[in-house]
Amino acid sequence: MYEQTLYRVIEPVNQNKLHRYNKAKRWEYGYNEEEDIVVISTTGQIGDIYEIQNLKIALPKKPSKVHARSNKKEEQYWERLYKPKEFDKIKTIFDWKDYPQEFKNKFVDYIDQEFEKRESGFWFKNNGADTYITGSHYMYLQWTKIDVGDAEFRESNRLFYIFWEACKADKRSYGMCYLKNRRSGFSFMSASETVNMATISSDKRFGILSKTGPDAKKLFTDKVVPMSTNYPFFFKPIQDGMDRPKTELSYRVPASKLTRRKIEAKAEDEELEGLDTTIDWKNTADNSYDGEKLALLVHDESGKWERPENILNNWRVTKTCLRLGSRVVGKCMMGSTSNSLDKGGENFRKLYYDSDVTKRNANGQTKSGLYSFFIPMEWNYEGFMDKYGIPVFETPDEPIMSNYGDRITMGIIDYWNNEADALKDDQDALNEFYRQFPRTEDHAFRDEAKNSLFNLSKIYSQIDFNGEPYKSTLITKGRFQWRDGVKDTSVEFIPDQNGRFNITWIPSRNLQNNVITKNGVKCPGNEHIGCFGCDPYDISGTVDKKGSKGSLHGKTKFSMEDVPPEHFFLEYIARPQTAEIFFEDVLMALVFYGMPILAENNKPRLLYYLKRRGYRGFSMTRPDKVWNKLSVTEKEIGGIPNSSEDIKQAHAAAIESYIDQYVGEKQTTMGDMYFNKTLNEWARFDINKRTLFDATISSGLAIMGCNRNMYKPVPDKKNISINIGLKRYDNTGYSSKIIE
Repeated sequence: MYEQTLYRVIEPVNQNKLHRYNKAKRWEYGYNEEEDIVVISTTGQIGDIYEIQNLKIALPKKPSKVHARSNKKEEQYWERLYKPKEFDKIKTIFDWKDYPQEFKNKFVDYIDQEFEKRESGFWFKNNGADTYITGSHYMYLQWTKIDVGDAEFRESNRLFYIFWEACKADKRSYGMCYLKNRRSGFSFMSASETVNMATISSDKRFGILSKTGPDAKKLFTDKVVPMSTNYPFFFKPIQDGMDRPKTELSYRVPASKLTRRKIEAKAEDEELEGLDTTIDWKNTADNSYDGEKLALLVHDESGKWERPENILNNWRVTKTCLRLGSRVVGKCMMGSTSNSLDKGGENFRKLYYDSDVTKRNANGQTKSGLYSFFIPMEWNYEGFMDKYGIPVFETPDEPIMSNYGDRITMGIIDYWNNEADALKDDQDALNEFYRQFPRTEDHAFRDEAKNSLFNLSKIYSQIDFNGEPYKSTLITKGRFQWRDGVKDTSVEFIPDQNGRFNITWIPSRNLQNNVITKNGVKCPGNEHIGCFGCDPYDISGTVDKKGSKGSLHGKTKFSMEDVPPEHFFLEYIARPQTAEIFFEDVLMALVFYGMPILAENNKPRLLYYLKRRGYRGFSMTRPDKVWNKLSVTEKEIGGIPNSSEDIKQAHAAAIESYIDQYVGEKQTTMGDMYFNKTLNEWARFDINKRTLFDATISSGLAIMGCNRNMYKPVPDKKNISINIGLKRYDNTGYSSKIIE
């Protein structure tokens, strides 16, 4: 059976503390630094703690009574709750004031409870399970109209809203960066949240951006405005201006929270203060909303900003609209599918990965300030949801009724695979399908095939294979260290989730630390097994604080040892705080595996470092020249230059050959190249911009180092013609003929 979950329940909090704090109602809404959890409960009590995309989120404690539409488990699912028909004729708070007191008393509890659900969320039984939805999600399901009528409940949307609530609650977060599939409902959900937040905010501004100005306007006029218009009177402030505005929606007089106390005190004639809250949209530009303060910025289709517009530049500007000094006072709800990389996708890709919650600066914030969030397409594809909002992943034995009442006879996984198989002969069409309906993050950022130097079909089939859930166990993150901290002894590998090395194979003990000494120089003892390739860097810091990353790859050869043949076993792509840390990382990897290294020598500090430490024997000399043709520097430290056109072509040809033979689909098996970061870089490699592709450089050098004999120069030979008087014959045809 196909199984996948978007979250897991964890227990980071000591149970005794959990019970004590719950009893005293001491849990505060927001980020709890002591427990490293984001509390989204407003009751002072918490229940389950979800981990969603590495963010730990504490949900409210389950109440003693949970709403159920039926006592039968199979008939328990979401449906809109009771709405008084009497409210259909009441359009504004002023209409309500005209009704008699007896009428108002009849509905005051109902209205009060709706405000409570809006603030704290709602619990209902879904196929027997006690299910929590946030207040924002409740407003979307209960009170929002979309293009098809009522919004449907989906488990994926439930988790989307829980994650979004955590972004709002977390003082460190500027919001979310949502990598989505087409028709996931993001535009409607973001519009719903805009109206929800704006109608309870005073003196706030809410903004909308999209890939073009007309798209932002359409989101405003076709979604935001109708949602606001259709709100019930007790949630809806009085608008200023047109009923159907085109540029700005202004809320002046708020909806009064109609409590029993207010009604019984006959306070309906009290003077209400104005909200002075607006929602508008802006044309797409780098400086949109520059200098303004926003409570919420909806950023739709962010992955489709094409030149000259740049989402990265825009975010640097609009980010300042969401803060006052160090205090985050507004949030951004950003979501998009991705264009091809040269049509805005590359910038969005960078922004998404800069939003990883596991990578924070000293202030506790991600590089972008946002939190990345991804839901695979199988959780959001229309037509494959059962009435409980759960996808039908596999083809069922018997038809299953959808949430629309249709019969589902095929699982979404089979359907998706059929669609992909039909496009395999058109790589660009296939990549577009993957971007629109991604099952992995790699799918979402697939590039166009036409500009690729290598076989994209094989590369992407390998990436897809690696993306299967169980494949992640094949890669171990970790670090190397000298045994007992004593340098130049033996090295050991330590698994560590924060380590800079990705490892798929470790040699047996008899092959580890196989270092031999020749004439006082340390040399690799496992040269017959494999080789490393490296693209180093020399300078610890750069002016822009970016700079190239140091890249190291290890690859095996075919050998008689118990070693996986022609296998990339190590990937290192990082830029530690100092170049010396990088050099030491490389050295420890070389010693542990006992293999030589072929490194670019245009940045020679690494190679000089190896020589000074006594490891010159590990540095491979360029294989394409005889010794007496090498430069003084090449003789001293080894390495290979990156400036020679012949080397560039040989380097690219080495990768191309490896991909054709060992990557992706083969006759009966799949390749065993498991490093997706390197594979994705191969897919994007531009030979005219080699300096931008660190992983490609080092991996190609590893291949060349393993095949060094292929590049040996052919010695010059002088051909001397001597006529010894022998006849020469043409042996074609039925008889030989003398060649005159």
